[in-house]
Amino acid sequence: MDPTLSLNGDPNIGVYARVFEDLAVVPVEAPKEFRDKIAEALDVEVIETFIQGSSVIGLLLTGNSRGFVVSGLIQDSELEILQEYGDCLLLGEEMNAAGNVILTNDSFAVVHPDMSSAMREMVADFLKVKIIPMSFAGVGTVGMTCACTNAGVLLPARSSPEEIEKLEHGIDNAEISIGTGSVNMGSGLIGTGLLINSKGYLAGNATTGYELGRIEDVFGFL
Repeated sequence: MDPTLSLNGDPNIGVYARVFEDLAVVPVEAPKEFRDKIAEALDVEVIETFIQGSSVIGLLLTGNSRGFVVSGLIQDSELEILQEYGDCLLLGEEMNAAGNVILTNDSFAVVHPDMSSAMREMVADFLKVKIIPMSFAGVGTVGMTCACTNAGVLLPARSSPEEIEKLEHGIDNAEISIGTGSVNMGSGLIGTGLLINSKGYLAGNATTGYELGRIEDVFGFL
């Protein structure tokens, strides 16, 4: 199977969808071909909804095996759909775009360095993870700048050695691979162009063969 995908010609698939180990959340208007390819490539059940009436689900939703973290502006009917599949933590304050400011797996969450201590504690308690506040390549929107699973983390190619070292020390787990790369012909916003879990991945259809190779290497798909 071709490991690339677009949504109506847009390679920024991570903006519009969010993938977990057993589920994927996509916009209601997503074409059947888009939904079917995600279901097959990542071995997930696909849920269709909006979040706060918007299709940019990847920006507004994240989480791990313990539950969903989602924008506090989500509508009641949308929240009810997510709650059928897991517990939900709603983010308020100024940083409610959960998928934009949180990068998480089952052991850690990297969060925007300006996130309040109260919100950090709330996220840590809900997801049962260690919190690491930082940025990569000088960008604090870590949920869209990077991508991670329980096996690996892919950082933008312009991440500094100091940033990489800080993450390594924060994770403190040699079994989690950390590497750098890009998507969609050099984009450092990796999360905007990658859907990934432990079973597979899909990258934006502008992603080059070299970039696909880096994804497969870092996440152990080779």
